[in-house]
Amino acid sequence: MKYLLIILFIALLFASCKKEEEKTAANPEGKIVFHFLHQVDGQDLDIDTMKYVNAAGNHYLINEIQYFISDVTLHLAGGGSILIDEWKDIHYVDTDIPSTHTWEVYDAIQAGSYEYISFTFGISEEKNHSFMYVNPPESFMFWPEYLGGGYHYMKLNGKWLNEDLFIEPFDFHLGIGQILDTAGQITGFVHNDFEVVLPGSAFTLQSGETIDIDIIMNIENWFQDPNLYDHNIWGGYIMQNQEAMHVACENGWNVFEVGYGL
Repeated sequence: MKYLLIILFIALLFASCKKEEEKTAANPEGKIVFHFLHQVDGQDLDIDTMKYVNAAGNHYLINEIQYFISDVTLHLAGGGSILIDEWKDIHYVDTDIPSTHTWEVYDAIQAGSYEYISFTFGISEEKNHSFMYVNPPESFMFWPEYLGGGYHYMKLNGKWLNEDLFIEPFDFHLGIGQILDTAGQITGFVHNDFEVVLPGSAFTLQSGETIDIDIIMNIENWFQDPNLYDHNIWGGYIMQNQEAMHVACENGWNVFEVGYGL
């Protein structure tokens, strides 16, 4: 009986391994690692250095950038798509926290050819709920309840040289906007999250392969195309200025690009 049980166990183990091998052969998979880079005019961002000039002629510096991307979707060349959401569907990036610059995607990704990558900049209305983050740094991204709640999409903080040649701070913050009545009272909210389609993001993933993909933020594009963004016009704080946030979000369509092993 003892030997019979051992033989039965070995047979079951062999069958299990064979099924797993057949499954792997039928559905080959690989892995993806995203790396987040931040550049101005094609060069790596230098923090706290008044060396940049935007399209409106504003001399500026950047102190820090913090933002969320979510619902990253891989679009198969033959049709169909894969949403990355098995372990997490929202990723936080912070220029001050190097560990956030890499996202080792937990999901096993189907091997094959992909036409492009897309994602939501910020957090969608359906998911942007107050108090879902209880620990920093994500919890520090809260958006005030009276302004719509949930979380910032982005904090891009810096300083610019104003028209009087004085240095002023700017908080280029994006999140939920407000609709105001004639008396300035909030009557509704606008969800400013938007889809980003990464240009040149086609790739092929082989079975068992891990591919590194760089997602590059071109900071200067927040301030140009299609809208010329002038800090002297919009001022330093735009959280309660839906018009300014709308202009900025319209510029977000080509802020990001992709690189492979840059």
